[in-house]
Amino acid sequence: MFTFLKNIFGIGFKATIVGDPMKKFLITGLGNIGPKYENTRHNIGFKVVEHYAAANQATFEAAKLGDIAKVSVKGRTLILLKPSTYMNLSGKSVRYWLEKEKIPIENLLVVTDDLNLPFGQLRIKKKGSDGGHNGLKDIQATLGTTTYTRFRFGISDAFSKGRQVDYVIGDWDEQENAALPERLDIAIKAIPSFALAGTDITMNQFNGK
Repeated sequence: MFTFLKNIFGIGFKATIVGDPMKKFLITGLGNIGPKYENTRHNIGFKVVEHYAAANQATFEAAKLGDIAKVSVKGRTLILLKPSTYMNLSGKSVRYWLEKEKIPIENLLVVTDDLNLPFGQLRIKKKGSDGGHNGLKDIQATLGTTTYTRFRFGISDAFSKGRQVDYVIGDWDEQENAALPERLDIAIKAIPSFALAGTDITMNQFNGK
């Protein structure tokens, strides 16, 4: 057991780590593959894990059912996953990599967009419903549980009636694009916090940011 006192995530707080220092974690960003979807709101899960990988000089490589990058943090191995199954079949990729790497479900973090949060706002929860999100719905059905940590990034609900699909798979507007780098910088700090400090501390530190 050992304790970090400050600044391991760019913010000051005390976190205690217990157990095997070589634990693995699966950090899954949800999105759709292909240039058509690259800069859409629905692909913010991809953007978050890509931003975290770039900040740690990690490179994604094509693998079975997704692109994979690995980052080591204080003895923990973080496996970053971008499923190549498209959003609606995300569960197949998640289950494969959990099983392949022998990662317990409590070490799974799923990063996704959320229409119910203001743009850029973060919310981390240990469990819950899919909220109508097709990626989360498939993960829930494939894993047979709603008890896994999801990391929601707000995309707001600034669309007119009947335009939800167009909005979600539409590109960020000019103001959102300008603000996105700063929001991503904050969001990626939650990833090592999840692996090192645990979900409860991470929720307290980042929810509402």
